[in-house]
Amino acid sequence: MRTAFSLRGRRLAACTALALSAGMLLASPAVAEPAPRPSVEQPRRAAAPLPELDLSKLRDGASARGAAAGETLPSRFDVDGDGLTDLLVRNWNGGLDVITSGSGEDGAWARYGAEEVPLDLVPLGDQNGSGQPEVLVLTQYGKAELHGEATLGGGTAYWTGGGWGVYNKVFTPGDIDGDGRFDLLAREHDGDLYFYRGTGNLYAPFSARVKAGVGWGAYDQVVGIGDNDGDGRGDVVARTPRGELFFYSGTGVKTNPFKPKRSIGTGWTTYNQLFSVDDVNGDGVADLFARKTDGSLWVYNGRGNGTFLAPSRLSSAGSFIGVDQFAGSGSIASSGKNALMARTAGGTLYWYGAKNNGRLSPREQINEAGAWAGAPLGYASSLDRTSFGSLFFTYNGTLYAGDWSGGGWGGYNHVFGPGDLNGDGKGDLLARDRSGVLWLMRGNGEGTGFASRIRVGSGWASYNRLVGAGDVSGDGRADILARDRSGVLWLYKGTGVSTRPFATRVKVGGGWGAYRQIAAPGDVDGDGRADLLATTSGGTLYRYHSTATSGVFAPRVKVGDGWQVYPDLY
Repeated sequence: MRTAFSLRGRRLAACTALALSAGMLLASPAVAEPAPRPSVEQPRRAAAPLPELDLSKLRDGASARGAAAGETLPSRFDVDGDGLTDLLVRNWNGGLDVITSGSGEDGAWARYGAEEVPLDLVPLGDQNGSGQPEVLVLTQYGKAELHGEATLGGGTAYWTGGGWGVYNKVFTPGDIDGDGRFDLLAREHDGDLYFYRGTGNLYAPFSARVKAGVGWGAYDQVVGIGDNDGDGRGDVVARTPRGELFFYSGTGVKTNPFKPKRSIGTGWTTYNQLFSVDDVNGDGVADLFARKTDGSLWVYNGRGNGTFLAPSRLSSAGSFIGVDQFAGSGSIASSGKNALMARTAGGTLYWYGAKNNGRLSPREQINEAGAWAGAPLGYASSLDRTSFGSLFFTYNGTLYAGDWSGGGWGGYNHVFGPGDLNGDGKGDLLARDRSGVLWLMRGNGEGTGFASRIRVGSGWASYNRLVGAGDVSGDGRADILARDRSGVLWLYKGTGVSTRPFATRVKVGGGWGAYRQIAAPGDVDGDGRADLLATTSGGTLYRYHSTATSGVFAPRVKVGDGWQVYPDLY
């Protein structure tokens, strides 16, 4: 009797049996099926309504200085024809939406023919003179897609290119070289910056890359804002993890596109995403939008000298909470797990969704009471072509995930899925055997199997908790956390290299033995970095916000009580 569970929206595949032999996953005869288990349909975060964004007051209030400044800057994403940039966003269920700047014609935005999960969104303005903008979409598996002549409903797919997973941030300051077309900048994980000239040909949209700088890894958010200082060149603002904001004025030279940086303020960690909107008040100067963790949206109007006026609030708290990624955002895009599974001692399983504000949604029971008692469960960062976590379990040496099952897993005492560990964008698993050796199981991106296992190293039996779901350190690579038996927590930063997936461990701090459970839900507060949850024996749940600094986590914040009913969190 077939009893493996299924997840909503998953790409179904025929059941496959694999066995682990001599360090290889090989085809084998059918494996024994587990005892009957209920079918599990994973909930999703309820779709958030699209907020209204009326910028008419900003335009009506443009100053005399602005009126004399000249024409409004070119828009990078105007799809309703009013000359101002509209918002393209990825919602928290993985779809794309348009929020216009005042017409109210909001709705879904389609990538026709595209299959991979969209991560980062880079609007490029009108590259070919058609009157409609182009959008570059960076996908889950490192592909770049150019969608041309965009309208309110979507764009036409003109070009795709592979290998873009080497970058952790791709953005445009606008026109860098003075030819009237938006150009592209891309940052590698080591902080090196590369320039791509926009060609205007939608079938071959970029020239060969040229190295344009080093040291850009110091920033957790980098935003190309357009011309802010009135010299006709695209500019950039960049934020450090500690909240200092720097302004880079454009030079027009592709190999050295910016003048030396200039500090323009501190305290910018108040916002979980900064993003470009070009010139929203029509004064000819680039402006900046910022979202707070509470979901409210704020605008910083440019002064025309590389600085900004005091912020003005554009929306109420919670209004933009359903956005995972804004187009033109400076944050490193993330996807793969934004939820928590919790199991009672009696075997009832509950689901909690992350809300981008550091809180969790009300729990949802996802199976019959007691149906999962004693099952060795796991909840991995996505193993397939969705943006949702993958629930799996093992039984009699067989691992079951979705409609797939494979043998040879009986030798492991802990299996977990922190995300992509070898740089191909596909979710992987880590498995620790009974001798303390850790193995990397590279996923195929379809949720239907794994490549030959790779030995990570020995000595991992010294840890009584191993967790991970995404990027903790802020470099765009999946990391893991390990608690030793003395209560010290250690961070292992991902390298993106299969044969050595982790750098030397970094001490987070002691005292973590006070927690009954530690779980990795992914990004809980909407900044793209993975956070941590922990429960005490008394049932208090705490959240640890990832800071991407040497301190790793901010001081804990209480989320709620009553969690003593769950001996297991995933």
